[in-house]
Amino acid sequence: MSETSAPADGRFAFPRTWGAEWVGDGSVRFRLWAPAETHVRVRLDARDDVEMTALEDGWFEARVPAVAAGTGYRFVLGDGFAIPDPASRAQMADVHGPSRVVDPTAYRWQQTDWTGRPWEEAVILELHVGTFTPEGTFRAAIDKLPHLVETGITTVEIMPVAQFAGNRGWGYDGVLPYAPHPAYGPPEDLKALVDTAHGLGLMVLLDVVYNHFGPEGNYLARYAPDFFHPERHTPWGAAIAYERAPVRHFFVENALFWLEEYRFDGLRLDAIDHIRDELSETEILVEIAAAVRASIPDRQIHLTTEDNRNITHLHERGADGQPRLYTAEWNDDFHNVAHVIATGESDGYYADFAEDRFGKLARALAEGFAYQGEPSRHGGGAPRGVPSAHLPPTAFVDFLQNHDQIGNRAFGERLIDLAEYDRVRALTTILLLSPHIPLLFMGEDYGETRPFAFFTDFEGELADAVRTGRRREFAAFAAFQGDRAEIDEIPDPNAPGTFGASKLNWDRLDHEDGRAWHDFVRTLLDLRRREIVPLISGAAGQAGRVVSADDGALAVDWQLVGGVLELRANLSETARALPTAAGDPLHAFVPTGNGDIAGDTLPAGAVRYSISRGGETENAR
Repeated sequence: MSETSAPADGRFAFPRTWGAEWVGDGSVRFRLWAPAETHVRVRLDARDDVEMTALEDGWFEARVPAVAAGTGYRFVLGDGFAIPDPASRAQMADVHGPSRVVDPTAYRWQQTDWTGRPWEEAVILELHVGTFTPEGTFRAAIDKLPHLVETGITTVEIMPVAQFAGNRGWGYDGVLPYAPHPAYGPPEDLKALVDTAHGLGLMVLLDVVYNHFGPEGNYLARYAPDFFHPERHTPWGAAIAYERAPVRHFFVENALFWLEEYRFDGLRLDAIDHIRDELSETEILVEIAAAVRASIPDRQIHLTTEDNRNITHLHERGADGQPRLYTAEWNDDFHNVAHVIATGESDGYYADFAEDRFGKLARALAEGFAYQGEPSRHGGGAPRGVPSAHLPPTAFVDFLQNHDQIGNRAFGERLIDLAEYDRVRALTTILLLSPHIPLLFMGEDYGETRPFAFFTDFEGELADAVRTGRRREFAAFAAFQGDRAEIDEIPDPNAPGTFGASKLNWDRLDHEDGRAWHDFVRTLLDLRRREIVPLISGAAGQAGRVVSADDGALAVDWQLVGGVLELRANLSETARALPTAAGDPLHAFVPTGNGDIAGDTLPAGAVRYSISRGGETENAR
């Protein structure tokens, strides 16, 4: 496994097993794993092809002197077919053409002493670079960072930037996992975005996809068929053969590459339930996290996962209370039940949360997962999940919206357009002041109403298949049954207008509605910083307790460090008496016109948090 090169004058590089690497004598070493080939050449701009030396286990290598940064190159297979470098740091243009030699030390970092922030301080804003600003670039995103800081955001989470086919896309169909997408800017601009964020005190996380490659531009199977298991499939194609050493290097080093060379503060691993690695002695997910923990001991690195299985073995804490492997799990259960409460929808996976929805919300808040081994209706009656209450509250990332839950709707509507205004405000209050880690989707901080649609930039038959498949998928939903005309109105993912309509409307901050929502969020986040973060720093498991969850009236207590946080929420339609909260009132939200809180009686739609302060509680370390 490669080790990080020491920085010199604020320059960082991560040497890798795969791809093009600068070496000490000014030459570039090119390396490719191509076990199906007997001869491979490297083709550089304005030079004759260079024959690569065949090494053991299917590797080919060549060292070429005096290669300038910016030079285009490709690997040429035995049949003459030229391919991009699968570990390309950047492309000359699209995913099919030449890769570009990049000097990773060309960018000189300013914030070389940045070591990160504690996880309990995380308030995450998830963003898509292409739609975050009108320009859709890394550089343009830099200009919006001060607004995020002023709002109370402490952590930016960037949707995948690995290069994919075309210019428009969510990023989850990347095929060059080491190359920032050129539509957003060159590698130096992404580094400048991270560097500037650190200067403002912001952590930056990156979403990475290790479960599949996109449908266009992935040539690995042509020269390295052993990279995959053709007999096993994910929803997106052949399963990856993680048990093979070159494949493991490709992904473990990719994680270290983003954290070391780009100095991200952490990674979010997408859909790890589709990363199946039963044939390895050590599961690839375990090896990735272990390598990160061992390689970067001097910075606070946070690893989060998305996993529909509701598992906990990757997120266990050590005796010191610190994560052994992964820091936190995206808590889909919290979102799903909150969405059902807000909208009344019960299609698809929401069917699992239609019954006892308030009990499930209370359990998700108190213990993490709502499903901890109970049968899943959506899953055909199979049990889903494992007990999770033993994990600390900060092991769960909660959200009311994210890219998936908005963009995978037919029309990409946001919650604020689907649910009653004050119901969304009540749920937002619960989210932002709970001891779990809160995540907002870009624009949610000021009440954005523009949709975030599913968009791609495919051509020909692939574009037709994506368009048709998406409309066929929604035809099964109750809202569309028998309404062919509405199905036909579902936005075409490949239309440029679908992408354009998904860009944030920053002008909303200049209008009363946007300012009011922004002030609402900013007030809650300031309160969280001052009052909640000190309580959750060092909090252990078994913190939460459901006091009651009776037909919309929720009472949840958390024993934390130095005090007890108490939630009382009346999400019913009438005033309700709730169990007494022993602490001092911290914050209350009451919908306009619904009356006042009177003792233990909360008006309809009201939320109140209280804190009982004291010495070290039984849940403190």
